[in-house]
Amino acid sequence: MCLWVNSVPEADEPLSADVRGEVCLGIDPGLNRTGYAILSRFGGSVSLTEGGVVSSTSSRSLAERVHEIGTGLREVLEEFQPRCVAIEQVFSLGKNPKTALLMAHARGAILYAVADHGIDLKHYTPRQIKKLLTGSGTASKEQVQRAVTRELALDAVPEPNDVADACAVALCHLHSSRVITATE
Repeated sequence: MCLWVNSVPEADEPLSADVRGEVCLGIDPGLNRTGYAILSRFGGSVSLTEGGVVSSTSSRSLAERVHEIGTGLREVLEEFQPRCVAIEQVFSLGKNPKTALLMAHARGAILYAVADHGIDLKHYTPRQIKKLLTGSGTASKEQVQRAVTRELALDAVPEPNDVADACAVALCHLHSSRVITATE
């Protein structure tokens, strides 16, 4: 697992919900690399607690690679105990059905791990994420990365791109849930 860590206070015991605020896990699924981002919302501000990548070993069988992704995600779920999980939906371009099928395998392992932990899961399309963060459903990857960097008050775009994408997914959910809560 590769980590991109923001400043996180060291603690011998898990932080209480009062200190952490609302913890959301954003996931950018992939069979080679699944990006994840742990965001905390406390009051009106959102911060990046940790981001990273769960990787699979390309020389292993498909079953072993899916297992690696599922096991890595379970570790993240157990360590951070998010209240919600948001995942980017798989989309398929007619030109790349094989890629979509391989990503669907990783996504299945992710969905199983999240369901096994009994955590609320929301799905967002790339268009929904882009529109919410930039105002345009056709925004470029660079525009989304700038929005993530700005909203999380980071000095640089989280790397690799999988982490920045996972941040965008989590931000989309946190903003969407705030709108829903505010209008209820």
